[in-house]
Amino acid sequence: MRPIRAACLATATLTALLTCTPVAGAAATDAGSAHAGGKGRSITLRAVVKELHRFPVVEGSVSQGDRVVARSDLSYFSDEAHTKIGESHVTCTTTRGGGDEAEQCVASYVLPDGELTVQGMYFNYLDQGPFDNAITGGTGRYEKARGSVHSEPAGPGVRRFTIHLV
Repeated sequence: MRPIRAACLATATLTALLTCTPVAGAAATDAGSAHAGGKGRSITLRAVVKELHRFPVVEGSVSQGDRVVARSDLSYFSDEAHTKIGESHVTCTTTRGGGDEAEQCVASYVLPDGELTVQGMYFNYLDQGPFDNAITGGTGRYEKARGSVHSEPAGPGVRRFTIHLV
């Protein structure tokens, strides 16, 4: 979850779940949010990185054991005012260094009425490309949540998370 991957929600990741339950009341009304057959929902969030720190094992290189910690503000992607509805909190550990870098990331999305947890791999941090992570659970309104999160860059320090709840 680089720039939010983080946010690997994770982020990266996010990170997007709950069985047939929207992330928040307004999320269910997003255009195109229902999956085929009405069995799931998709919620699209904007994540703006507020803090991101890399803790390298070897200064100046990407090495196994490096850590990244990030926090981002979340809003609905369709909300042009970017009204904050929650935060993402992400930690990633580099598992393969060098030019083909890989990271294992864990993310929590703190949302109205509960939290979602997301986990997965993020490849090639320097590229800042898209990634997909699994929803591993949730609390409150998102208890027993399942699904996936697709993340892609949406500008400097901004990522677009599409949370697919099944």
